Amino acid sequence: MSPFPLVFATLRQSPFMSLAFVFLVAIATGLGVAMTSQEKALRTGSARAADRFEIVVSAPGSQTDILFKTVFLRPGTVELLGADTVAGVLANPDVKFAAPLGFGDSHDGDPVVGTTMDLVLAVSGGALVEGRMFQTWEEAVVGAASPLKIGDTFKSAHGHEEGGLAEIAPESEALHEHGTELTVVGRMGATGSPWDRAIVLPIEQMWRVHFLPSGHDPASGELLGPPFDPAFLSPVPAIIVKANDIAGAYGLRGQYRTEKSTAFFPAEVLIELYALMGDIRLLMSALALGTQLLVIASILSAIVILLRQQRRQFAILRALGAPRRYVLAAVWLYVAAIVVTGALLGLFLGWLLSFAVSHLVSESTGIVLQPRIGMPEIWLALGVAGAGLLMALLPSLSLYRVPVADALRGE
Repeated sequence: MSPFPLVFATLRQSPFMSLAFVFLVAIATGLGVAMTSQEKALRTGSARAADRFEIVVSAPGSQTDILFKTVFLRPGTVELLGADTVAGVLANPDVKFAAPLGFGDSHDGDPVVGTTMDLVLAVSGGALVEGRMFQTWEEAVVGAASPLKIGDTFKSAHGHEEGGLAEIAPESEALHEHGTELTVVGRMGATGSPWDRAIVLPIEQMWRVHFLPSGHDPASGELLGPPFDPAFLSPVPAIIVKANDIAGAYGLRGQYRTEKSTAFFPAEVLIELYALMGDIRLLMSALALGTQLLVIASILSAIVILLRQQRRQFAILRALGAPRRYVLAAVWLYVAAIVVTGALLGLFLGWLLSFAVSHLVSESTGIVLQPRIGMPEIWLALGVAGAGLLMALLPSLSLYRVPVADALRGE
């Protein structure tokens, strides 16, 4: 005797209530799936954004703050690296290229960065995708997602609309426009990082508009890029260094870990952040699992009440000869159908939700996130379904043990 007709009849008898139970399970599962997939996407996206920055040399301080400032272009202030240290890094023979960074300006909310051609090409994947490299101090190259087009002119503003202040001239905290008109001449390739919204100027221009030495003897005219004159170098928040080889990279990192400077691989800081994120993820996963179990328990309580209203129907079947295991199987299958359907729907819902959250995070941080559903998310959905199947035995056993006579009398 198949219990499935009875299961279908029970579902048809309370379709809206059954659908409500399914959606509650789906929402609880979807939130957990979205959270785990988002955490993985953030790891992948941030690592991809940092891949093109080999070594960061800066003044001693929080490496996390420096990483957020240099690689992720977050507004904020950091200590400046002294001009003598800058000169030493730029002149180091073990360096393939060293690109000083200048921050503190913006245009329509997008960061304006001063650096050299070498870093622009490194970030852009070796070549620009449109236009050409800047050749004068008044030219700029923009990121792949910048709204500025080739040939557009603009003026950068000191400060940042979101509250970040310039490190180069901290005494002036008001957002004000510089007088120099700049022209966009090139566009970098997509990086999946905040650099896609950046506007990159020659470091000489960044120094000049903040009334600092430009790195070259003024008598030589508007020279661009290295070699710089040590007598005319200015402090910078950081220098991005590319070593000649892997061994040289580790050597440079150790060489510039001194009282005056620090050097680190961006991946080092990210690993520490990932470890912290992992601890938070475990805590959030435990909270999400607890929430899911509470949702399932609440649903099962409601199902028990719903099925108790139909126990007379089950009692009649038993009086007609249906064995107790038939009732047990029918009730268990009814609850299992709700939980399993909700878990599968939650997996799909979590996938959709992760894309929505990724879009919001990408808009906020500039890091392109690509969430994917993997085995951890599938196991999460299976875990919810498995827990629900075990807990489904409770309402099944509650009806299984009711005597036929009591059920028929409605007791």
